[in-house]
Amino acid sequence: MFPLQRNRRLRTSKAIRSLVQENTISVNDFLVPLFVVEGNGIKEEIASMPNYFRYSLDLLSAEVKELWHLGLKSVLVFVKVPDNLKDNKGTEALNPEGLMQRAIKTIKDAVPEMLVMTDVALDPYSSYGHDGIVENNYVVNDPTTEVLANMSLSHAQAGADFVAPSDMMDGRIETIRMALEEHNFVNTGIMSYSAKYASAFYGPFRDALDSAPGFGDKKTYQMDASNRKEAITETLLDIQEGADIVMVKPGLCYLDIVRDLSNEIETPIAVYQVSGEYAMLKAAAEKGWLDHDSVMLEQLMAFKRAGASIIASYFAKDFAKLL
Repeated sequence: MFPLQRNRRLRTSKAIRSLVQENTISVNDFLVPLFVVEGNGIKEEIASMPNYFRYSLDLLSAEVKELWHLGLKSVLVFVKVPDNLKDNKGTEALNPEGLMQRAIKTIKDAVPEMLVMTDVALDPYSSYGHDGIVENNYVVNDPTTEVLANMSLSHAQAGADFVAPSDMMDGRIETIRMALEEHNFVNTGIMSYSAKYASAFYGPFRDALDSAPGFGDKKTYQMDASNRKEAITETLLDIQEGADIVMVKPGLCYLDIVRDLSNEIETPIAVYQVSGEYAMLKAAAEKGWLDHDSVMLEQLMAFKRAGASIIASYFAKDFAKLL
């Protein structure tokens, strides 16, 4: 009771504020998304994601080495697949010499200790731009999960440490887990996009990979933004099916979901600070409306405070350099 208790005593200096700080962020918290393209000598800025790039394999090695030098130890790999290799069954996703498989090997050759996670979904490979096989303008579930399992197996064979299914098909975690177990990839982890919402914040990412849906939207498989309890149901099922890490995506608008899951489960929780969140801050900072670094740090701290132990963010390098 005031005046015996004055809360401001614990804010009077930087030293005491640091001493009683409840949450901290370090480079160990980050998962760095990487965009990979075919070709040579390519470091191509993504127009809607300022200062973020697509890399060809020959330049990917140098980027990975720089990340490691900055203390960033984990990457999440996405590939931009040429249109002529896209079809409705994700055939190219299973190519042992495909771009993703070569990217995994390139990263491991450059920095063997780097933790490599890989995107598992059909949208980069789909002629329809959807996360699964399309029949009669509908993304079918069970045939898609079989392809995702084979895709995951191909990534593990190429050297991936974790596969990260981002498709939101029912039962895909168990199907992937069993495929990995049956082929003795018992130590290959699964980071499941367990609560991935059908969000309007993904636009710049779809520009980066040319993976926008060719018809309709993704609301028949990604979650409704108005739903909260469903996220717990989805996540608990994924854990039961063998997920080692679960993810909430997007980030800032879904901090309540991160906190709900943190209160409910012991499994590590990742959050994805998505392309739209990145682009908004970059644009506002460019116009001088917001202080870039201060807002970036505040947003990142919000993820940790909500209960995330892993942050997938396009700001990872910015944070590491600032640190």
